[in-house]
Amino acid sequence: QSSNGPVKKSMREKAVERRNINKEHNSNFKAGYIPIDEDRLHKTGLRGRKGNLAICVIVLLFILAVINLIITLIIWAVIRIGPNGCDSMEFHESGLLRFKQVSDMGVIYPLYKSTVGGRRNEDLVITGNNQPIIFQQGETKLTVEKDKTSITSNIGMEFVDPRTQNTLFSTDYETHEFHLPNGVKILNVQKASTERITSNATSDLNIKVDGRAIVRGNEGVFITGKTIEFRMGGNMELKAENSIILNGTVMVSPSRLPSSSYGEQFNNGNWLRFKLCMCADGTLFKVQVTGYNMGCQTSVNPCGATH
Repeated sequence: QSSNGPVKKSMREKAVERRNINKEHNSNFKAGYIPIDEDRLHKTGLRGRKGNLAICVIVLLFILAVINLIITLIIWAVIRIGPNGCDSMEFHESGLLRFKQVSDMGVIYPLYKSTVGGRRNEDLVITGNNQPIIFQQGETKLTVEKDKTSITSNIGMEFVDPRTQNTLFSTDYETHEFHLPNGVKILNVQKASTERITSNATSDLNIKVDGRAIVRGNEGVFITGKTIEFRMGGNMELKAENSIILNGTVMVSPSRLPSSSYGEQFNNGNWLRFKLCMCADGTLFKVQVTGYNMGCQTSVNPCGATH
């Protein structure tokens, strides 16, 4: 190479140089090969954490499939689902669910204003295995036990004929009266809580019990009538916090009253004797008997000036 430019090679020199290059290229089998680390290459598939996560998802899906199979087998065995539907129940478009065989249930939560009933010509039998049967809607509860049936409600109760929609029985709390159905003359209950018990003007009101009758009122007990008669085989007890008023003619048969002999001691420590006294206005009060032939004198006179 000179200052004037590159030196031109002759045709012979160019041919020799080309021959040497082709000879070297043909003998070099690693031409164009670049060594690269295999770990740095891009790998396909799920490896590492992604692979472990995929295995966990597959195992979870398998467990869910097994649980679904078990539930399906239980439903098929209990409800007996077949090509023609369920052998034990029917679903209707009106929302009616009909059981076609004996069913074993625990707690049933019906929808709002649901109705439980049976076929027209067949009885509806509901049996509890050593447990009471309870129908409850809000605070209203119907409990059927072995020896009693109780209905509890804070808004009253009403029995309606489903065919005629006529009210057969109602507590009728709005008027605070308890009306018996037409034709019912006797009401047999163990315990009744009401504000008022009356009969019509032409009939007598008779309350009969086999054992002990207790009439209690939170705001007092008022008994009125043309003739009031108490008949009992045992004792009659009247209790009041303030006073007992008998307004009218009071007749007491002394044949059943206990009597004491003069030979007994008054203060023998076993029991106390009291004398029943009455004021001019009909107020009754008691005075403890401390001696023979004592009157109704007491230190605190409930009648005022006259007794």
